[in-house]
Amino acid sequence: MTSDQMAALHARCFTTPRAWSAVEFDALLAGPGAVLATEADGFVLGRVIAGEAELLTIAVAPAARRTGRGRALLAAFQRRAADMGAEAAFLEVAAENAAAIALYHGAGWEERGRRRGYYLKPNGSRVDALVMGRTLADVAPPRPQDPANP
Repeated sequence: MTSDQMAALHARCFTTPRAWSAVEFDALLAGPGAVLATEADGFVLGRVIAGEAELLTIAVAPAARRTGRGRALLAAFQRRAADMGAEAAFLEVAAENAAAIALYHGAGWEERGRRRGYYLKPNGSRVDALVMGRTLADVAPPRPQDPANP
């Protein structure tokens, strides 16, 4: 999926927070530790830095929601982040985004905090962001055992 395709899909999915441009996607993808996974009609983008993963955005086309794509993308992000050495992950989600919050809770994410008035809505009002997190120990690939010390 190209950055232009990601930006177009993001615009179909988000007004709060605002949709990101292709230039913003290019910059994030060029940055250190970028994690991108794509599915038909969706993608997840994050980054891994210093043992922590940050899920930046996940987008699934409106017509493809409730088909398991979001769950598959989230699982792919978690696996790739763990493979890159992340021990924990976090994200921010609009407090009014019940579907996304349910997805994250179902995958073992827990609310860790709240940023009051974090997101600006198109009408000028503000909405809180929930900060959610989880450890990635259970998604990390098994480590080979040392035959001398089983």
